[in-house]
Amino acid sequence: MIFKKDSEKRFHFDKPLFIISGIILIFGLIMLYSASIAVGFERFGDANYFIKKQMIYLVIGLVLMFVVYKIDYHFFEKWSLILFIFSIFLLLLVLFQGFGIEGQGAQRWLNFGIFGFQPSELVKLTLILYIGAWLSERGQSVIGSFKGGFVPFVSVLIVLAFLIIKQPDLGSLIIICAIGIAMFFLGGASIKHIFAIIVAMGLSVAAAIALAPYRMRRLMSFIDPSLDPQGAGYHIKQALLAVGSGGFLGLGLGQSRQKFLYLPEVVGDSLFAVIAEELGFVFSIIIILLFLGFFWRSIVISRKAPDNFGKLVAIGIGTWICLQAFVNIGAMLGILPLTGLTLPLMSYGGSSLIVTMISVGILLNISKRA
Repeated sequence: MIFKKDSEKRFHFDKPLFIISGIILIFGLIMLYSASIAVGFERFGDANYFIKKQMIYLVIGLVLMFVVYKIDYHFFEKWSLILFIFSIFLLLLVLFQGFGIEGQGAQRWLNFGIFGFQPSELVKLTLILYIGAWLSERGQSVIGSFKGGFVPFVSVLIVLAFLIIKQPDLGSLIIICAIGIAMFFLGGASIKHIFAIIVAMGLSVAAAIALAPYRMRRLMSFIDPSLDPQGAGYHIKQALLAVGSGGFLGLGLGQSRQKFLYLPEVVGDSLFAVIAEELGFVFSIIIILLFLGFFWRSIVISRKAPDNFGKLVAIGIGTWICLQAFVNIGAMLGILPLTGLTLPLMSYGGSSLIVTMISVGILLNISKRA
């Protein structure tokens, strides 16, 4: 039976996880509204364009989160392979003209008429579900073997790498591979196999950067933004200017100067820079602590989960959301290269917000059966 009676006394609602996620969401909406006024008016003649669309995505996400919360998470274990294959099909579909939407030199979205959908966001979740089910079905001796563990796992990563790098979306690929490797390690993989995968992944990323001139320019600008201040280094210089202007307490809510068409992608991967500029160091630390709190809850849920599938999925979701948040924040602080990754639950984007909220619903479901 998919739906379980929630009246059973053993079920409980994870208030800490719900509160942490809710605070991140609400804070994200406030900052998105502040950050998007200028760009919304400039692009669409409507200062509230982005916040209105984000509210629609939020409602859809809340409905789906509630539905997933009511479904026994073992349902996703049974259907994990089908869901994963479906998400791979969407990744393949996005590469074809007429289905994929091209923007900013990349083809990462599917055209659904009134809105676009980014399959790589869905893959992050379906990979977690599939790897969780795959690992939980096998014993540690099989997972630690070359033929039974290493070869199948690497084969999955190679397929995903080929499809995602064709878009191209190196940032999402790195996050997806990191999620898979973390789950593979926790599932009982051999240390030497993990080391080999990490080395191969590092070499592949280096090759992908070397073979793409724009990626090389971005890397060099990360090392020294002054090399191309009006080109590849422009984004990071404007982000650092925003962060530095905020100081300890910030310029005040709504008082950002960089959001007035100076800072690129202000509603997406640059949102944290606006937060730092308007609310300063103190609130920036609060955001970081909230994501650490989210990761802590995922660890607690993983430890208390009644089975290996629940344990692996919980830690996989926590790793994904927290890692992506810190990669985004690190890029805005100039300690990591720019990747184009959004700030989970905060940045503008329907695909990211909806899929992330579904993931929170699955976490809540695992927790209530712990």
